[in-house]
This record gives sequence, C-alpha cells and structure tokens, in this order.
Amino acid sequence: MRVITGSARGRRLITLEGMDVRPTADRVKEGMFNAVQFEIEGRTVLDLFAGSGQLAVEALSRGAARAVLVDASKRSLSVAERNLKATGLLEKARLVNADFAAYLSSCRERFDLAFLDPPFAAGLLPKALPLLAPLMNEGGTILCEHPAGLELPREAGSFEAVRTYRYGKIMTTIYRRKAQEGQEVR
Repeated sequence: MRVITGSARGRRLITLEGMDVRPTADRVKEGMFNAVQFEIEGRTVLDLFAGSGQLAVEALSRGAARAVLVDASKRSLSVAERNLKATGLLEKARLVNADFAAYLSSCRERFDLAFLDPPFAAGLLPKALPLLAPLMNEGGTILCEHPAGLELPREAGSFEAVRTYRYGKIMTTIYRRKAQEGQEVR
C-alpha cells in the first residue's frame, strides 16, 4: 500500500494484519481520488472508519488543509498515526478514538470531503450517511466504499447519490448535495 501522488508520493504505508481489516485497494483508491481530484486542495476531510488512515493520508498528500480520522479501534488509530508520522502529515491531522455514531452525534466541525469505508459486514453505511450529511459544508462530497450488491440509500439528508463506480467486487458511491430548484448538480 503506497501513497499515489502529492507530497508523500510513493511512501509505503502500513496496515493491520488479519481478517478484521480490508485496506482499500490501490486501484479503488485511485478511482476515488480521480473522481474528486479538484475538490481536495485546501479542504477539510473526514476519514470515518479510518483504519490505517490511508484515505486521509492520500488527501493530505494531495493538498487537503486538514483531516480528522475517526475509528473505534485504538490499534487502527495507532497504525494511522504511524502512517501520518512517516509521511510528515501528522500536524495536519486529528485522530479520534470513537464509535462513528457517537462522534457524528456530538461533532461540531464541518467537512468538505468525507470518506466512509466501514467494515463491509457491519452494515454501517446506511446508518452513518444521515448522521454525516448535516456536518457537510455547502458543496461538500461524500465518498462511500462498499461491496458490490449493497443497496445504499438514494438520499441521505440533503445529499443524493450521483455516481457509482464498480471495481470488481467493490463499488464506490459519490453523494453530493441535492440541487435546489433552478440549480444544476455538479
């Protein structure tokens, strides 16, 4: 697992071993970042279900101003912290050890870009999306990684699914704020 581009390009990242983790494959990560390449620089990013932190690291490497990494696992956050240190990006990040629902329910921050990549078997995306939507800035984007065949809600608060990409058994879905009367969705 490596950082694809930006200030930390080519840096090797570590991940937890075992069946409980499923790092985002490089081709999926590249596709996700290609879809939002002009929405990263100077933005505030949320990496919910952060795991090794590779999505936040990639966003920071590509110029995001700051990132919040949330995970319920202390072991995962320890790996994410090591990856942030190794890439020189730790000072732009905040690590939060919390359950996603508790964090989102008490969060007072707002985000421009959010990555959601929960454990697939847990079925957490439909629960997380409506909690996250109110925390997104105008023009914000939510990217979800999920198994092919999982039906995600068409809408989440003021956001709607606008595009889905398939990478074999993995899919990514992009949510953007619904267009108001007379506006165009980008």
